[in-house]
Amino acid sequence: MLFNSLQFLLFFVVVTLAYYSLPWRGRWVLLLLASCYFYMVFKPAYILILFLTIVIDYYAGIWLEKTPVGPRRKWLLIISLVSNIGILAFFKYFGFFTDTAVWLLDQIGLDGPAQTFNNLAIRLLNKVLSFFGQQSATSFSIVDTILPIGLSFHTFQAMSYTIEVYRGHQKAEKHFGIYALYVMFYPQLVAGPIERPQNVLHQYHTYFHYDFENLKAGLMQMAFGFFKKVVIADRMGMIVGAAYENPAEQSGLTLLVATLAFTIQIYCDFSGYSDIAIGAARTMGFTLMDNFRTPYFSRSITEFWRRWHISLSTWFRDYLYIPLGGNRVSPGRRYLNVFIVFLVSGLWHGASWNYVIWGGLHGAYQLMAGWRDRALDRAGIRFPEESKVWQLIQVILTFILVMFTWVFFRNHKAPVENAFLIIGKMIRAPFSGPLQTPLNTNELWFCVLLVAVLFWKEKFYLTIPTRNTLVFFLIFPLICFLSYLFGVFTSNQFIYFQF
Repeated sequence: MLFNSLQFLLFFVVVTLAYYSLPWRGRWVLLLLASCYFYMVFKPAYILILFLTIVIDYYAGIWLEKTPVGPRRKWLLIISLVSNIGILAFFKYFGFFTDTAVWLLDQIGLDGPAQTFNNLAIRLLNKVLSFFGQQSATSFSIVDTILPIGLSFHTFQAMSYTIEVYRGHQKAEKHFGIYALYVMFYPQLVAGPIERPQNVLHQYHTYFHYDFENLKAGLMQMAFGFFKKVVIADRMGMIVGAAYENPAEQSGLTLLVATLAFTIQIYCDFSGYSDIAIGAARTMGFTLMDNFRTPYFSRSITEFWRRWHISLSTWFRDYLYIPLGGNRVSPGRRYLNVFIVFLVSGLWHGASWNYVIWGGLHGAYQLMAGWRDRALDRAGIRFPEESKVWQLIQVILTFILVMFTWVFFRNHKAPVENAFLIIGKMIRAPFSGPLQTPLNTNELWFCVLLVAVLFWKEKFYLTIPTRNTLVFFLIFPLICFLSYLFGVFTSNQFIYFQF
């Protein structure tokens, strides 16, 4: 179910009203059933995959807690993680890894084994397709159509539970319905935030009394999320789609403007989703973690990742970077750890070399920044960190570096060569040729105004004094009206739904 749909608005109102009319025992049942319905709207059969991981991890958590420290306990964790990663790998990376393996076999002259391997993989894929009622396939392109929506998000959330139980930071959840709700809670089921069990599990056991202040704050955050999605992100998407559909025929200026537009689009799209999710949860009393903190005001790539998709970046920090050794190892090993994390992060986003390159570039940025800082320290060079001008320069440079990596991210369904073509045109001739967009001049200036307002007000919108009821009843309807008046309503799903 899309957040930016009338169906969701009706769903949200009905579920929230029903939630406050029920005792605790009825509330968790309502939320679990509502979450199942919310997910099954996309494709009902996918709920079986989600249910399978829930059952595995529920019992794994209980057995982990009962098992004393030792090899058996470690194997229980491994079984849980392998089952989760295995399901994710099959549905998200089966075609990608198979195509890569076939290509490698071809390159070393093993054409026969390559074809045999490919045929076996196609047969396995068709077995799965038949289960989901899909027609047989002759290539792996069909895998994208059977990818359960939001699989990466709820897989990582489920894995965080068993890891925390294994580490002794979280008691195993004995209530099956509550554990299922932890994985399936509808506001953050499809695209996060990726929560930790110690942050939210206890909340599902809590009876939240109706709080008008929470309701106002939640609705206000949802309103800003809708505005960012339908007014800004989807309008920018019109510019991006037209330019990236056939970059070979576009001018350098058109591609530069489109890339800048995508930089704004993906932020407003994803942070808009997070705002709606966090706000919807807050109206019922639940507190979800912040997922964005004005990332485009960052002064370095490291700071950017502390402020962008926070729930994912902290997940990789705690469950991959630190176990690899983190900062406790030599500088060379630390740089390698950072690079591995960003490569895996790129692959997490999708089965495409474009995503891997996107993650690799962010890892390379971090490595180069580390080498630069060490060289400057040895040379005794210090920059005027307190200077506002220098801070602004840092923000602009970081923004540009991030913007160029988005070219690969947006190009994920096209060959890698397309991304290099786009970057080449932007660098060689950034202002050559006419600007071609589906928007007229007035609409383009309106986009500029929207971006200016976003950058100006983004830091402050969550501090709007919703406790002042008069202010709330003035601003909330105004934002809703502006979203309806200027919104682009073409059933555009959120970008991160594909992950």
